[in-house]
Amino acid sequence: MADWAGINEFVAVAETGSFTRASQRLGSSVAHISRQVKAREQRMGVSLLMRTTRKVSLTEEGRVYHQHCRQILDALAAADSALANLQHTPTGHLRLTAPVSFGEKYLAPLISEFAQRYPGLSIDLQLSNQRLDLIDESIDLAVRIGLLEDEQLIPRKLAERQPMVCASPEYLARHGQPHTPSELAHHNCLLGTLDYWRFTINGRAQNLPVNGSLRCNNGPALRSAACQGLGLVQLPDYYLQSELANGELVEVLSAYAPAKEGIWALYPANRRLSPKVQLLVDYLEKQLAKLY
Repeated sequence: MADWAGINEFVAVAETGSFTRASQRLGSSVAHISRQVKAREQRMGVSLLMRTTRKVSLTEEGRVYHQHCRQILDALAAADSALANLQHTPTGHLRLTAPVSFGEKYLAPLISEFAQRYPGLSIDLQLSNQRLDLIDESIDLAVRIGLLEDEQLIPRKLAERQPMVCASPEYLARHGQPHTPSELAHHNCLLGTLDYWRFTINGRAQNLPVNGSLRCNNGPALRSAACQGLGLVQLPDYYLQSELANGELVEVLSAYAPAKEGIWALYPANRRLSPKVQLLVDYLEKQLAKLY
């Protein structure tokens, strides 16, 4: 009979580099994790982990053993998911993260509808502008926007967004309309988290430094300030659809618009995409296509 005791615990410690984070991932105590891993090592007759007061790392034997154990757990998870998929009733826990403003406006309503379709799923949506570690935080899927930096994550494009520069008619009446990006030096540019705006100038992508009297890390707040006539703002198109349609805001510098940015679904490269996550990704891609 196969001996499974301690494998989950060992893999969790190996991938998080910490008994504490492993206990958080598995919902167990640090003491239990430690006992299971130690017992596993004793049965195997080798040291799988090197323990210091600062960190936990794998021995050479531990690295080899982790690769095989990871494959075993992935295969078991795939078998369980395949059975659930055959029954057309995805079940279990599904955890994802997304940026706050985009998540509030677009993802949260879609996730609610998805949860109603599949009541056997328990869904945990974490809205955060921080790039959470999917492995350490036991997150199945991340929705991120713009340039991708983490090569350990596998991407799939869900949609695209177009950055746009806008202002209220009142602001433009008072200060004039800029016709080239260089004229922004004479305007009040409302800033987000960056000190520059993106443009396409002479066929090349350029980041142009801008200045203004307001900085805020929240898109809707910047949009509101622009609607009140405080200054120009560069925001993704999905923040501006209603205001452009009803005339509260007017687009400027459209000839210099930057390239569209991807909206991505990402999952760890060391995990197979389970059927329930695949189902969610397919659903998000289909629904977001209706919004753009």
